[in-house]
Amino acid sequence: MTRLTVILGALLVSACTPMTPERAADICEERAQAAQGPDVGVAVGANSNTGPFASAGISISLDALRGRDPVAVYDSCVLDLTGEAPIRPARLRAI
Repeated sequence: MTRLTVILGALLVSACTPMTPERAADICEERAQAAQGPDVGVAVGANSNTGPFASAGISISLDALRGRDPVAVYDSCVLDLTGEAPIRPARLRAI
């Protein structure tokens, strides 16, 4: 969910300033990585004030739910933001 908020915030800011191809690639890589599947996080620990703690979270993008190809998500995102083809291939995480 945080990733989606960052992407939407970046898109809103980009409406006011010209989008560079490098910045579009960075934003769109995050979106393409989110399209690869769910993002799961778990934290476990302890501290001297409150003792033990644990938290967990899961997020999944709409692109992942729709089963869209992450590379296609990246390509169309860059094209939408800049009006040009991507300057580099998407750097996706290994699954």
